Order: sequence, then C-alpha cells, then structure tokens
Amino acid sequence: MTSPLISIILPVYNGAATLSDAIRSILEQTFKNYEILLLDDGSTDSSLNVARTFSDLRLRVIHDRANHGLAYRLNQGIDLARGRYIARMDQDDICFPERFAKQLAFLEAHPDIDLLGCRAIVFRSAQNIVGLMPFHGATHEEICASPWNSIRLVHPSWMGRTEWFRHYHYRIPEVVLAEDQELLLRAYPESRFACLGEVLLAYRRERFRLNKTLLQRFSLLGMQLSHFTRRHEWSSATMSVSLTFIKILVDCVAALPGCERLFFLRMAEPIPHSVVEKFRSLKLNGLSQSKMEA
Repeated sequence: MTSPLISIILPVYNGAATLSDAIRSILEQTFKNYEILLLDDGSTDSSLNVARTFSDLRLRVIHDRANHGLAYRLNQGIDLARGRYIARMDQDDICFPERFAKQLAFLEAHPDIDLLGCRAIVFRSAQNIVGLMPFHGATHEEICASPWNSIRLVHPSWMGRTEWFRHYHYRIPEVVLAEDQELLLRAYPESRFACLGEVLLAYRRERFRLNKTLLQRFSLLGMQLSHFTRRHEWSSATMSVSLTFIKILVDCVAALPGCERLFFLRMAEPIPHSVVEKFRSLKLNGLSQSKMEA
C-alpha cells in the first residue's frame, strides 16, 4: 500500500463487544486513503480475534500482551503513524460515513488549524439515544474560552496534523480519565483548534457511575491546577476549583435513585431528525458500554 494520507489511531482494551462496529464504520468511510493502527493494550477478552476477522490490508494490529494504559498506546500510535494527518477513534464509538472526508477537506483548506473536532451524538445502544454532546463554537477562541471548564473538543472526534501530535504527545504518566484535556490545556496557547458543526461521530456513553465520575473530576482538577499555577493564571485556578465542586454536588444528587437524568441535562439539545435517521441506518451490533480506561 502506498503511504496513507490519514493514520487512524484505535487503542483497544477488552473491547470485543463493540469493536466490530467501530472498525466497520471506519472501513465504510467515503474517503479511502488511510491506515488503521489498532493498538491492543493487553486485552484478556476476544478483542484480537474480532480485529483479525477483518482482512483489509489497511488495518494494522499491534499487540505485545502488555497493559501500559491509554496514553502509552496513543503515543505508540503517533510514533508509528505514516499519514500526514492523525485521526482518533475509540473502540466503542461509530464514525458517520463522511467524517474523514469532511475533516480532511477542512484541514486541507485551513493550514493554520492544528487540530479539528466535530459534533457527536451520544448513545447507549442503537435504540437508546441520549442526546448531543454540547457545542460551544467552531473557532479556537470559542473552544478555549473557559479552560477552567475544560476545552470542549470530543476526544474520539479529533483529526490533526501528525507533526502537531508528535510535538506534544500525551503525558506520561498519564492523567487518568483526562489525558485528552491535559494535552489540550498544555498545547492550546501555541496551537489552533477548530470544530465542525456537523454531527459526524456517534459517542457511546455508559450509564452514570458516581465513583468513576468523581475520579475523573479530581484527576482533571489536579491537572488544571498544575497548569494554571505554573502559568500564574490564578483566576483560572480559582474558577476550576469552584466549578469542580459545583459539579460534584450535581453528581451526588444525580446518583440518587431516579435522578440520573440530571447528569445528562447538558446533552438535552434536540437532535435533528436527519441525524437520528443517519445514525439508525448504521445498523449497530454491539450494545454494551465499555470506554477504555487505564
């Protein structure tokens, strides 16, 4: 195969239940000049067997039986990538057919943009659509307007220039459940981000779990404070602490019986009928929820 234009990094850990859908959604893209770097992180289920059912030569399966964590595998993919661009994908998410074509066209037309995301529909199964991931704007200034409240660019929707990823990489040791935010917060002062307003990704979301959510909140807060204090951004540090504890109060209420919907209110924006129809036409098979964790 000639050198691909896009390298798709797909880390996998015990993702057998959903991996087939994720890979198939990539292989059915309208844009075809890419490679898939499937990086297994020591799975103990049948993930490798699922990956090997696909005979497409663009799919490269990398495994060493070790469990190193998500950030390590993402960096491994960055270093192995042969494409001019790198795209992210998760083992349990679904690409809409035109995702890579539209992101590539934007990046080719805007050479000043380092990293591009897109809007995402949130789902639990083919029949259970939660809503839309919040959209805070298309420009770098809008995306990064409130870094104390996270930089809103859905991780598995990323596509960016390979040299940008290699310049920054993911932090090791990784920031558990916040490795994407650490990279964005570290890089945004010297980078340019953008986000397409079109829904091009289906993001699988598990049910609300208080213990995991609190771990993510405190992991993110510790990382934010580290960056803000080093940059002497004291107001941002104060805002991040205040907002985190407000969110924790909401989380604790959402954990009460019958209150889970409170956690998902931010995803309550009405979904266009055309997006729902396109999503349901993808014919999903995997119905479990399994985000890769460290």
